[in-house]
Amino acid sequence: MTEQAGFTLRGANPDVLSCIANLSNDEVFTPPEFANRMLDTLAEAWAAGNEGANIWADSSVRFLDPFTKSGVFLREITKRLQDGLKDEIPDLQQRVDHILTKQVFGIGITQLTALLARRSLYCSKHASGEHSIANGFSDDAGNIWFERAEHTWVNDKCKYCGASKGTLDRGEEAETHAYTFIHTDDIKARVAEMFGNDMQFDVIIGNPPYQLADASKSASATPIYHKFVQQAQSLDPAYLVMVTPSRWFVGGKGLDEFRKKMLSDRRLRKIVDYIVERDAFPSVNLNGGVSYFLWDRDSKGDCDVLTIERGGVERPSVSRPLDEFDVFVRRNEAVSILRKVCAFGEGSFGQHVSARKPFGLPTNFYGARGKSATKSIKLHSSGKITWVSRSEIPARKDWINCWKVFVGRATDGNETYPLPIWDKRGPIIAGPGEACTETYLVASTHDSKKSAIASANYMRTKFFRFLVSLRKITQDNKADVFTFVPDIAEQEDWNDDKLFKRYGLTTEETDFIDEMIRTMEFSG
Repeated sequence: MTEQAGFTLRGANPDVLSCIANLSNDEVFTPPEFANRMLDTLAEAWAAGNEGANIWADSSVRFLDPFTKSGVFLREITKRLQDGLKDEIPDLQQRVDHILTKQVFGIGITQLTALLARRSLYCSKHASGEHSIANGFSDDAGNIWFERAEHTWVNDKCKYCGASKGTLDRGEEAETHAYTFIHTDDIKARVAEMFGNDMQFDVIIGNPPYQLADASKSASATPIYHKFVQQAQSLDPAYLVMVTPSRWFVGGKGLDEFRKKMLSDRRLRKIVDYIVERDAFPSVNLNGGVSYFLWDRDSKGDCDVLTIERGGVERPSVSRPLDEFDVFVRRNEAVSILRKVCAFGEGSFGQHVSARKPFGLPTNFYGARGKSATKSIKLHSSGKITWVSRSEIPARKDWINCWKVFVGRATDGNETYPLPIWDKRGPIIAGPGEACTETYLVASTHDSKKSAIASANYMRTKFFRFLVSLRKITQDNKADVFTFVPDIAEQEDWNDDKLFKRYGLTTEETDFIDEMIRTMEFSG
C-alpha cells in the first residue's frame, strides 16, 4: 500500500462528505470541518489531562461513534491516527489494520448510513471486500455495526424513545428509526454483544439524531438527542464530545431534568456555541443555533464557554460555572448584567404573563366583521380585528373588562442581530371590552390605562428585551422567557437610562445591550 492509497480523501476537491445532503432534520450529516474542530477540542483536553500526550500517537485509545451516519468522525480520527502512529507502527498496512480493527468503532443508525460509513472508513461498503483498505476483517461489517432494531410498544408509544406506534410500526419493508443505542435497558451488555465483552471506549464522539422521525420538523418536535447523551455517559468513557441543538440551554420538550443535570455536572468542561446553526451546518435549519460540548470523566471544574457569532466570528471564551442560573446563559457578557439585576431580588415579570391561548380561542378563530349589539367585544386575532360576544369567549372572562398589554406569541428575536424581540407593533395596549386569540399572550392586566401604558413602555425598553433574549432561543414567547425581567413595571415611567442607572451597569455592559438589541419604534 502506498501512502497515497491510505487516507487522502480530505485532499480531494471537493470532499464528498461536505457535499452530501442530509437525510432529514433529525439525521444531520456533519461537515468535515466541523468534525475536525471537535477533534481538535478533544486533543487539547486529552493533552491537558495526560501530561501533554498526543492522543493520535496512542495505539491503545478506542473511539466510538454510536450514531454514525456519513462516517466522517471515524474517517477523520483514522487519518490523524495514521499520521500519529508512524513511529510506533512504521509499516503503513500494519498501521491501518491496527487502527481499523482495534481503535475505531461505529454503530450505524440505519442500513443506508452504515453502508455510507463503511465506504467512508474502509473505502468500500464491504470491510472484508477486495477494495477495502483493511486486511484484518473476516466479515463485511467490520467495526461498523448495524442490525435492524424494533420499537417496544407500550400504550402505542415506544417505551425507549416515545415514538408513535401508528406512525412507525409499518412493517419490515420500511425504516423503523428505532436507534439501537437507545433502545436497550443495558447498553454495556448490548455493546458487548456488538464488539466483544472486553470493550471499553476511551472516547465517544458524534452527532446524534435530534428529534423523533415522526414528529414535525419544528421547534415543537419531540427531542431525543438527550437520550443519546445520557446513554453515552452510562458507558463511562474518559471523554464524550457531542453535537446538540442549543435549545436545551433554556427549553425543549422533556428537557428540564436533562438541563438541570447537565448544568450541575462539573465534568462538562467546554461548550462551543454557534448562535447561527448555518455557520456550523450550512444546509440545516435548526432554529436556535447548534453547539457541541466536551465532557471529561476525570476532571471537574468550571466550563469554558466559547460563543461563535454569525459569520463564524468568535467571542472571547470565558470559564464559568454553569449552574448559577436555572438555564444556561449562553452569552458570557450577559452574566455580569444578570447578576446585578438578580441581586435586587425584585420578583419576576413572568408571573403576570398568561399561558398560551389566554382567552381559550385558537389562532384561526375569527368573529364578525363588524361590531353589533350582540357582538361588542373587540377581538385581536392574526392580522385582523373582528367582533365577538362575551358568550363566545371560553376562558378568563374576568380579563375582558381590564386594561391589558398584549404581545405576539411568536415573534422574531433569536438570530437576526441586533435582536428586535418584538415585532414592529410591539406590546399592544388593549382596553376594557377587548380580547385576543392564541396569536397573542396577555403580558399583564391592569386597573387603569396609565398602568397599562407604563407596563408597555417598560416592555419596549432595550433593558427589558435584553433580559427576555437570554431565555428566548426560538421565536416562541411564553411566560418563562420573562423570568429574568424584574417586576417593577409600575414603580416608575421607565426608560433605558433610568434602568441602566438603577442596576449600576457599566459602559461596557450598556454597549453590549445596544449591540444585542435593536433600536425600534413600536406602533402598538
